[in-house]
Amino acid sequence: MTLVNTQIKPFKNQAFREGKFIEVTEATLKGKWAVVFFYPADFTFVCPTELEDLADHYADFQKLGVEIYSVSTDTHFSHKVWHETSDAIRKIKFTMIGDPTWQLTQNFHVLREGQGLADRGAFIVDPQGVIQAEEITAEGIGRNADELLRKVKAAIYVAKHPGEVCPAKWKEGDKTLAPSLELVGKI
Repeated sequence: MTLVNTQIKPFKNQAFREGKFIEVTEATLKGKWAVVFFYPADFTFVCPTELEDLADHYADFQKLGVEIYSVSTDTHFSHKVWHETSDAIRKIKFTMIGDPTWQLTQNFHVLREGQGLADRGAFIVDPQGVIQAEEITAEGIGRNADELLRKVKAAIYVAKHPGEVCPAKWKEGDKTLAPSLELVGKI
């Protein structure tokens, strides 16, 4: 069952961000666009490549007013140690949420039953706390920050331009569509 167009559920988790432990709740996410980026576990293989890719693009997300929250079922303590010991993870400036109770992972329907790990899930959340996009991939399929950034730009564009939609492969500056009776059958 999709979470698109649903409100994020309440949560309260500890996180690691720029050398400090902080608390993150659903209220933290509201008021600006957010990407909630679930991954299976710290100290693994595909996960650090994805998080490094996000770290390399973090400034691009920030220019759009988008905050990134990475989440695994590890603790905030584990995130701190991983940040201190991995060159790839050391680049991260965004918030790394720990979810050892699985509450947040269950809220977003990405908990692997019987394993205690999160699936690879990325969710775009609007400033009102409504999920606008979700993507879940299998264990071995790493995600691409460029594509996630493109989707975020499309979601922001559509929110700012009611009555317009972004076609396949849309990039910022490309033409959009205005669905209407006159357009039916002409694309």
